[in-house]
Amino acid sequence: MRRAALVLSLAALPVLAGQPLTYTDGPTKLAGYIARLSSIKGKVPGVVVVHQWMGLTDHERKVSDDLAKLGYVALAADIYGEGEHPANSGEAGKLAGKYKGNRTLYRRRVAAAIETLKAQKGVDGSRLAVIGFCFGGMGALEAARAGFPVKGVVSFHGDLDSPADAKVEPISAKLLVCHGADDPFVTAKAVAGFQDEMRQAKADYVFVAYAGAVHAFTQKEAGSDNSKGAAYNEAAQRRSWQHMQDFFKEIF
Repeated sequence: MRRAALVLSLAALPVLAGQPLTYTDGPTKLAGYIARLSSIKGKVPGVVVVHQWMGLTDHERKVSDDLAKLGYVALAADIYGEGEHPANSGEAGKLAGKYKGNRTLYRRRVAAAIETLKAQKGVDGSRLAVIGFCFGGMGALEAARAGFPVKGVVSFHGDLDSPADAKVEPISAKLLVCHGADDPFVTAKAVAGFQDEMRQAKADYVFVAYAGAVHAFTQKEAGSDNSKGAAYNEAAQRRSWQHMQDFFKEIF
């Protein structure tokens, strides 16, 4: 009897199909990761996941798997290009800086991921979102600033700044910004500047600051020492993930 119950419970578990997915931005090959439930029927929303400055890692693949378990098709994007894997923070800083300094290129890489996801089987192209972490949070916000065809974007401990000479355009996508209240890398001045930009853009945005959280609060590999400026915070991670789910229910 117990064995039969176990078999039934295992049969009820969702079967996840996650695998590498190569796509392109012009001549540049990009090595992403696609996750979905094999049992999907009909069309479901799609979510692009943009990585932090170390590139596409197990963190983004797990996030994509978790999104798939919620019923979405998730594409972990590759912004840097196939074979571009920073070995340390120094290399990561240089690579991330390349895209922070060239928002046109950054937007193009995010757009390539959106179009790739939109073309996937089972994805409802009218219900798309972009989320990102740290460097990737900036990518999610750039998708909204650029007016890409997404319902909403979510930034987790992301960079909020926009180039000083950037023209503020109306933003139609909804935004959720999940911010560490004690993040030393995103200053109060940067937060105020971002909120002023959102007002000018007449954006529908939600800004949540998590007490005691610093940069990289969703990433266990960041450690637990807040004095370093980047550290995992279980409460902030859990709360921000729930806030994202509530946000998705609204926009989709």
